[in-house]
Amino acid sequence: MQDLIAFLETNSALVLANPASFATFAALFGGGGFVVGRYLLTERVANLESRIARRDDEIAELKEKQKAPEPEASMIPLYEMTEVLPPTPLNFNQLLVQRKDNRHVG
Repeated sequence: MQDLIAFLETNSALVLANPASFATFAALFGGGGFVVGRYLLTERVANLESRIARRDDEIAELKEKQKAPEPEASMIPLYEMTEVLPPTPLNFNQLLVQRKDNRHVG
């Protein structure tokens, strides 16, 4: 801002000599800057609005899921609740004892 003030102070004689052309150029450049800035920010505003709309939809879906009744426990199929266990391990010591007991000495 200081540079702008210094520029106007050094060129004040030129501005005072041609105030209409200075005002015309100021209006053109100021208006052009506003139009370019608005064009560039319009896309950004549209993106933000679409993100807000998407978030609102997601919030509505989550609220509907919260209100939905959960399925009852009796409706769960029985085969999903059964537990499959591995077979019991073999006890080799017991097999050896049984073999000695069953041996017939003749």
